Amino acid sequence: MTSAVRIAMWSGPRNISTAMMRSFGARADCAVSDEPFYGAFLKDSGEQHPMAAETIADMDCDWDSVTAAQSGPIPGGKSVWYQKHMPHHMVGPINITDFPGHQHAFLIRAPERVVASYRKKNELRRAEMLGFAQLREYFDLERDRTGKSPPVVDSDDILRDPAGVLAALCDALGISWDPAMLSWKKGPHPEDGVWGTHWYDKVNASTGFGSNPAPLPDLDGAYAEVAEQCREDYLALKRHAITAI
Repeated sequence: MTSAVRIAMWSGPRNISTAMMRSFGARADCAVSDEPFYGAFLKDSGEQHPMAAETIADMDCDWDSVTAAQSGPIPGGKSVWYQKHMPHHMVGPINITDFPGHQHAFLIRAPERVVASYRKKNELRRAEMLGFAQLREYFDLERDRTGKSPPVVDSDDILRDPAGVLAALCDALGISWDPAMLSWKKGPHPEDGVWGTHWYDKVNASTGFGSNPAPLPDLDGAYAEVAEQCREDYLALKRHAITAI
């Protein structure tokens, strides 16, 4: 086991990514970061997300500065640093290849679930806003760099068996399994981005992972088309999803 591990968990939106951040943050040895490139993305892209102005004002929006910070000392003297990242935010000069010292992993979710959840929080205009193609691109880049497939976890698998799948993920990342990852304190957490007041109501009401996933939601019209556009990339990553030890 390595004494210091920086984990870059790449995900799309509405992928239980904040619950995963809560889970790792419950470890006594782990610091967490909440989408550190989000401010830079909003500033450079001009996307009108909820609380965009507040997010830009609150964050370091310089790509190189944020990159340096994520590769710097682990906050709080911890030995593990869980960084929640989204590849579709990486519209500047930085990408996954700029983090060769990180352990990279990928969190995926069935596109129907992502679409159904995202549409409740923000206008969904195109498939690229959900990041499936970018996730697959980053997976391929990391596999090409290392010669092996980085770990992939599916949110449905985590919800069915949190302890088993998270234990397998920890093993793949080179860290010990900690049962403390199964629960966390209710409410907002200090590490949350300022946008959490809009996006995190459900996870803020939780103290652990939810119940087994429900059947896939029915979509129609443009929403069904967006989900279908994401399906090939999702399935390509799903083939690599790790299961419980």
